[in-house]
Amino acid sequence: MSVSNRLSAATRRRPTRRGARKRLTDSFERLRSSALPIVQCALAAGLAWWVAKDLVGHQQPFFAPIAAVVSLGLGLGARLRRSVELVCGVTVGIGVGDLLVSLIGSGPWQIALVVTIAMSTAVALNSGPIFAMQAGNSAVLVATLLPPGGTGGPDRMVDALIGGLTGIAVVAMIPTHPVRRARRNAAEVLATASEVLRKVETGLVENNPKPIEDALKQARATQPAIDTMRTHLKGGREISRISPLYWNSRGRLAVLTAAADPIDHAMRNIRVLARRSLTLVRDDEILDPRLVQRFAEVADAVDVLRAMVLAEPGEQPDQAEAARVLRSIAKKMDPDLIAGAGVSATVVFAQMRSLIVDLLQTAGLKRITAIATLPPTVEHPAYDPDE
Repeated sequence: MSVSNRLSAATRRRPTRRGARKRLTDSFERLRSSALPIVQCALAAGLAWWVAKDLVGHQQPFFAPIAAVVSLGLGLGARLRRSVELVCGVTVGIGVGDLLVSLIGSGPWQIALVVTIAMSTAVALNSGPIFAMQAGNSAVLVATLLPPGGTGGPDRMVDALIGGLTGIAVVAMIPTHPVRRARRNAAEVLATASEVLRKVETGLVENNPKPIEDALKQARATQPAIDTMRTHLKGGREISRISPLYWNSRGRLAVLTAAADPIDHAMRNIRVLARRSLTLVRDDEILDPRLVQRFAEVADAVDVLRAMVLAEPGEQPDQAEAARVLRSIAKKMDPDLIAGAGVSATVVFAQMRSLIVDLLQTAGLKRITAIATLPPTVEHPAYDPDE
């Protein structure tokens, strides 16, 4: 093989190797983030079986470990709700199944009828998906494996209760940190926000739509991270209630929870800001250089907010420092920045003001106080919720 052919083959292999490394890295990251939930599920399953079989005396309590695993799952939010829904769903499913199978027997159409009635009853009682799913599963078990009547139904209900309670006990004994994961999610969103603002500034300075197009695409991809942050906050609230190890984290969790909506709103405003900036560049509309400079300043302030979110209690920057930086920018958002400007420039100015208000709320200010930091103007429109 010639030298050129060997180089060509090596070039073709390089992207494949990079892709394989990325897949391996992604797999490791997924495993790392799920390691503790997996340990919790495994421990809860073993404990639930032991309690139901050795302490309570059930001969084959296979639903106890199943209930423990389902109630915990790999997700870290709404575990208490999952446990309650599971126990209630099993109760409804077994109750309906016992009643109907004892009257109509077991067979294909009987199974279909039992599942329909059990799941319909669960949906009518509660909108939770686990409630209806477990009602259907339990009805199938009764119609196929458990004899109607006897102690099968009550025993299965007790097993479900044991599994759910064991799962909660394991979360209390081996909890995930109630703040850490949500804090990382919030920091990830804020890091993206800062990067997007800098790309938009680059596009405005160069009068080039490409960086702004990339920024808009990046901003629109942040919603999953925001949703994950909210899920982790919900899970954190549960942990801070049931685990004595983290009762002292409730105050910090409350601060981060209060910042969730402003962070979400800030990203929505940034999406509108990027879209309107793209229109401005494509239309060759002029934007005051001082307003372009605000993009970089706000991006710097977002970096301070990100550091604030990641800081441990007592470390800097704190909320006061982040608010101080943002106030200094807010004072510069005077209406003379858009004197004689076109429609897009006016919208960019308004969205920047709205963004600063959201960021000040992220730093702990009330909305009315945040708005008061801005120079007065005729109108201060809110963000576009459809963006």
